[in-house]
Amino acid sequence: MSLVSEPIAELLPPLLEGLTVTLQVMAGAVVLAVPLALVAGIGRLSPLRPVRWLASTYVEVFRGTSALVQLFWFYFVLPLFGVQLPAMLVGIVVLALNAGAYGAEVVRGAIRAVPPGQREAGVALNLTRAQILRRIVVPQAVPAMLPPAGNLLIELMKNTALVSLITIADLTFRGQLLRSETLRTTEIFGLMLLLYFAVALLITAGVRLLERRVRIR
Repeated sequence: MSLVSEPIAELLPPLLEGLTVTLQVMAGAVVLAVPLALVAGIGRLSPLRPVRWLASTYVEVFRGTSALVQLFWFYFVLPLFGVQLPAMLVGIVVLALNAGAYGAEVVRGAIRAVPPGQREAGVALNLTRAQILRRIVVPQAVPAMLPPAGNLLIELMKNTALVSLITIADLTFRGQLLRSETLRTTEIFGLMLLLYFAVALLITAGVRLLERRVRIR
């Protein structure tokens, strides 16, 4: 039996292998992006000008340039300066830096939305600035961060398709390879859409569950 006449179910194993790589890249990027977003977001509100400048520079550079160009720059340009990084590491780091820059604005906006009276209460209790931020401001800002953070997670998941361009065998890479072998464009890209959509639904459900638990607490 030729490849073209194979049932759709036989197209799934290589696509699922690619999805596993996609989820690995996404998970690694999330682990790096969350602390980056928190540090940069809080840094943009720092009373110290050098800290604000560094945080703002990072955010504006990575928000204002293409994620694809960033990926190519790290993978193809850095080796010209003697810095050779594995493709998987490049994909994770670039996606994390990109998502962290957008996440920093989510953090900054949520913190600024906390009523000033909450900070004043912390001052009245003789708490330090760090204690006010950690014990009063950030816990109240977290619920406001979660909905836009969920959108950023979905955007990050979709951006993982870019890593296929630096030879990482993710879902998009596997789909393109399978299409060139079987010429079954409709079925393959249809399955890819469904797999990406399923992951997006799981992310949305997870974020909503987290929102409910945070509000209860």
